[in-house]
Amino acid sequence: MDLGAITKHSALHAKPSGLTLQYGTAGFRSKAEHLDHIMFRMGLLAVLRSKQTKSTIGVMVTASHNPEEDNGVKLVDPLGEMLAPSWEEHATCLANAEEQDMQTVLVDISEKEAVDLHQDAFVVIGRDTRPSSEKLSQSVIDGVTILGGQFYDYGLLTTPQLHYMVCCRNTSGQYGKATIEGYCQKLSKAFVELTKQASCSGDESRCIKVDCANGIGALKLKEMERYFSQGLSVQLFNDGTKGKLNHLCGADFVKSHQKPPQGMEVKFNERCCSFDGDADRIVYYYCDADGHFHLIDGDKIATLISSFLKELLLEIGESLNLCVVQTAYANGSSTQYLEEVMKVPVYCTKTGVKHLHHKAQEFDIGVYFEANGHGTALFSKAVEVKIKQLARELEDKKGKAAKMLENIIDLFNQTAGDAISDMLVIEAILALKGLTVQQWDALYTDLPNRQLKVKVADRRVISTTDAERQALTPPGLQEAINDLVKKYKRSRAFVRPSGTEDVVRVYAEADSQESADSLAHEVSLAVFQLAGGIGERPQPSF
Repeated sequence: MDLGAITKHSALHAKPSGLTLQYGTAGFRSKAEHLDHIMFRMGLLAVLRSKQTKSTIGVMVTASHNPEEDNGVKLVDPLGEMLAPSWEEHATCLANAEEQDMQTVLVDISEKEAVDLHQDAFVVIGRDTRPSSEKLSQSVIDGVTILGGQFYDYGLLTTPQLHYMVCCRNTSGQYGKATIEGYCQKLSKAFVELTKQASCSGDESRCIKVDCANGIGALKLKEMERYFSQGLSVQLFNDGTKGKLNHLCGADFVKSHQKPPQGMEVKFNERCCSFDGDADRIVYYYCDADGHFHLIDGDKIATLISSFLKELLLEIGESLNLCVVQTAYANGSSTQYLEEVMKVPVYCTKTGVKHLHHKAQEFDIGVYFEANGHGTALFSKAVEVKIKQLARELEDKKGKAAKMLENIIDLFNQTAGDAISDMLVIEAILALKGLTVQQWDALYTDLPNRQLKVKVADRRVISTTDAERQALTPPGLQEAINDLVKKYKRSRAFVRPSGTEDVVRVYAEADSQESADSLAHEVSLAVFQLAGGIGERPQPSF
């Protein structure tokens, strides 16, 4: 490790004075002009991680659903999974080191992780369509090359596509070919094979409008469309030709504002969905005959997918360990439907897709979706092998069901949530079951809910347990919440500190919107009083 050369090049990517950033679930995110030093240093870290694991490591330059002027970066581990927690800590330490401490921090990481500095390193890089992404990618490359790492720059990719590329390279092509064509072929072949089994036909059931958030998803769907064009007609909106990334459009906007994106007219009987800026989230929606907007979020996506998987498992007579993983934000009606109607076990984890992903890996088949539409289904390697064997051996209905399962396994991008992959799975299931989007939505009715934020002097005064559903501190807060919840029917509420700012997030649900709003407000007041609220006291706003 040529520490002198690193110091010299680091000075060209100097850290702004006083800036401190934390590597979170989504890596680093900030205004693009603050990130040059972060990108250079993550290039360095990716090389060390590659040397330690003797594997290809990925670096994705994106800020997902954030505004266009933001950017960010995250590292992808060898099997396409999120960076290991211990290396998240290294990332934060390296990112915040002052220039004079850079050498010490790099040596410390290398020694702690027993990195063989003579080992070869290979890093693959992808980026989204933000104006700042190309230049920031070059800063990553500078970091990789100064530590002697080799790299391949894929250029414009969705975040899930980079996860896919990393997994392909580290499994010697067993997961798929590490090219865009390989990705398109794998998913589209499985989709076409799966939808051949559908009894219903006609353009009406196979047409979907897609809001691409003026992001990378539009570009990649256009590249892919020719592969499955006979099985699905896709109309693209907010495709990046005009309009800003994630501005008044995209999955996050649609979910939080409960209305269609700008630039797309939603007519009665039309099935629509929205991606986020880097195409790792998806939500569905439609308008009824009266023009009312209906959102189908990650909870209902998980319900549709897990229900279908259970039906196929019953058909082939396999009692595999299938479960759904949710967070505390999952609507209570979805949990009740899964557990009581579908008899599918449900587990709750802390908020953040990495927590859901790790929990889902504990089961034969783990389905997870955050309410925001980020999720996938994970199949253990043993289940993959078994299903593919059954697809070859079984005949009649059982053989057909096993082949469907085999196609679904291939169709899911199991390395991470993937809006394109998820959309194709959903479209295939709707076609196979002959379901309209309205019938899907009617599986259960969401309990009315409300989310609020309370500004506090220090969010760290809030600590939680039981997957963030119970507050441990400050004293008396959980007791106050319990007393408030007793006042309303079918109600629950919880609070959790934000991971990025000094606010406390409040969630409440109840049997009516009025009750949910009232409960959320009362819990907000309790937080303000007991957890050091600052500024104006929370006011009823509904």
